Order: sequence, then structure tokens, then C-alpha cells
Amino acid sequence: MIIGAGGVASVIIHKCCHNSEVFDEIMIASRTEAKCSQLKQKLENTTKTKITAAEIDADDTEKLIALMKEYKPYMVINAALPYQDLTIMDACLASGAHYLDTANYEPRDIAKFEYKWQWAYREKFEKAGLTAVLGCGFDPGVTGVFSAYAQKRHFDEIEYIDILDANAGDHGYPFATNFNPEINIREITAKGSYWENGAFIETEALEIKKSYNFPEIGEKDMYLLHHEELESLALNIKGIKRIRFFMTFSPNYLTHLKVLENVGMTSIEPIEFEGQKIIPLQFLKAILPDPASLGPRTKGKTNIGCIYRGKKGGIPKNYYLYNVCDHEKCYVEVGSQAISYTTGVPAMIGAMMVHNGKWKKPGVYNVEEFDPDPFMEALNKWGLPWKECFEPDLVD
Repeated sequence: MIIGAGGVASVIIHKCCHNSEVFDEIMIASRTEAKCSQLKQKLENTTKTKITAAEIDADDTEKLIALMKEYKPYMVINAALPYQDLTIMDACLASGAHYLDTANYEPRDIAKFEYKWQWAYREKFEKAGLTAVLGCGFDPGVTGVFSAYAQKRHFDEIEYIDILDANAGDHGYPFATNFNPEINIREITAKGSYWENGAFIETEALEIKKSYNFPEIGEKDMYLLHHEELESLALNIKGIKRIRFFMTFSPNYLTHLKVLENVGMTSIEPIEFEGQKIIPLQFLKAILPDPASLGPRTKGKTNIGCIYRGKKGGIPKNYYLYNVCDHEKCYVEVGSQAISYTTGVPAMIGAMMVHNGKWKKPGVYNVEEFDPDPFMEALNKWGLPWKECFEPDLVD
């Protein structure tokens, strides 16, 4: 069962249908059944996968449980909103389904995301004999698999990780976000942080700026953000001293965002408007372009990867592992731009890893806790080939 029908969910659904030997039957469920039915009609004559569409409110645990008990999914891929992670996990436990998502839980009323709420489910999933895979998109997701691969294949100890996310795509709009505007803007306007020497060090939003020459897309300005994989990698990577996450933004994007922030449009505090309560950021989301509509307009490439510094056999070593993805090629294949593609493909692969037993073990896990080798092989096969460099330019 795939919950959601937006840009990322659409990619997951397309890739599951391309991989019909594993995904012989899927249900698409979201709040808007018409979107589910449109995807079903688009794909059902091009795949051996049997597709069912259903309407569901992912905030309603009891209705989720009822639908899952009726459909009896082996696994649920959560491509809904991060606010709904816990209700979907509860429903999976009640109905006996494995679970996978692409972003960790955050409360609706606080711009804060961390793994503690989902890690609290470890014992429940273990006792139920079910697997829950957290953060199986690209970042988080592939960045964790990359880190496990680097640790397994190239280092005795990794001391420093810099995660670099660059989007050189151009969609032609004055201002738009490449994934859910509400989640995107909450993430960018929140305070930044990085992990160093056993603790998080907080920064002001977009306070730290660096420039980096990305392979295939060139020199870009990038800004330090807080990101969820820092939290899990700090626990799971041996010898780590510092982890940072950087994302690129154009001056045009940042100017628009600053103006919107200054006039209160990025706020998540309810305000009174014509006799009813509205949340400014949710209103802004409603008037911005739908990220799912950006596919036919977007040109250019993304580059997402990790630079590792550590030691092998006592000798210092640097290593850069990354993927370059082309927006236009993604649109030709699945009708979506590369941001959705780079999140949706890993979600399909992660579900396949659980299905074939390679990542199946009772409990709640982040992706770097599994064997990275079969996942790395699948990335090359299913559209996200990785590249490596043993003498990379460093961020510092």
C-alpha cells in the first residue's frame, strides 16, 4: 500500500509498476481518491502490477486500520506528510504490515523534526515481528546507505561527513518549491545545526554559507541546514567527529523567501481571517505551484552526495560518493522532476529490500543500519547510478 498521491508518491508508484516481479499488486490511497484513480488509469495498461485506488485520511488511525485489514498489505510505503508518520505506524502495528517512510515525524504545531518519536516504536515493532524503515528517500535515505557503504568498503573510521544537496534545475517560475511547500519552507526557515564532538551546535537559519564546485553542475552557493540524518548517522557511524548538511539555494529563491518571512507568510501560528482561523504557511502552500506540476517545466540537473574524511589502515583518506540526476530525463521516464525522482526511487528500493528479505528484521531502523551492498547495486539498476571520487575538493 502506498499512502499519498503527490510528486514523490507518483514516482514510487511508477517504479513499483516497472518492478512488477516484486510489486505484483499495489493500492494507492490518499485523501483525494481522484488523484489515486488518475494514477491507476495512467499505469494499469502498461504494467503487470494490479492497481487498486482508495480514499483515506491518514490522520484517522481507525480508518487506516480498517482499510489495511481489508486490503491486507504486506508493507505500507508512507509518502504522506511527516505529521502522519505515527498514525500510519500505529495502523501498521494493528494490521500486521511492515512500514517505510522518507521523512521523520514532526508535530504540526512545532517546526521541529527528530527521530525520538519514531525510535520509541522499536520494541513494539520488534515484538510484532515487523520491520519499520525510517527515512528511505535520498536525504535522508541514500545518504545513509552511502555512509554505510563508505564505512564498510573504504574506512576503518569516518571522522567527518559533509552531505551536499545541489539542485541546478530551472522551472521558470519566480518562486516555487521542489517538494511540499509547507515542509520545505518549515525546514529552511528553522534554525540550522551541525553535529560535532557528541553534540548539536545550533546556528541561525542560513547563517553559514559555503561555495562548492559540484561535478556536472558547477559552482554553487550552499547553506548549512539542520537535517534528520545527522541524528542517526551520529549514532551509527564509527569514529564520527562532525556531520554537516548543506543545500544550495539561488539568490532569487532566498530573496522571495525572506520577503515572505518578513510579512508573516511563513508562520505556522494561526491567525484570525474573516471569522476563521488560518495558518499563513498553509495558505501560502495553496497559492504556490504544486511541486508535482514542475516536471514538464524543469531543466537541469541535481547533484546529491557525501564527502567522507577518515582513516584506512592508519592513513588519512578522503572519499566522495554522489549521484547526478537529470530533471528532463526523469520527466520522460515517470512524469516527475528529479527532486521527486531521487526521493521516490529509493523508497521503492527500500521496500524491495524488505520484501526480498535483505533488509527484513523486526524493529525500527534507519537505513545505515542495514547492509548497503544490495541497495547500492539496485540504485544503479533502477535509475540513480552513483559515482565516486577519491581526491575530492573539500568544503573547508
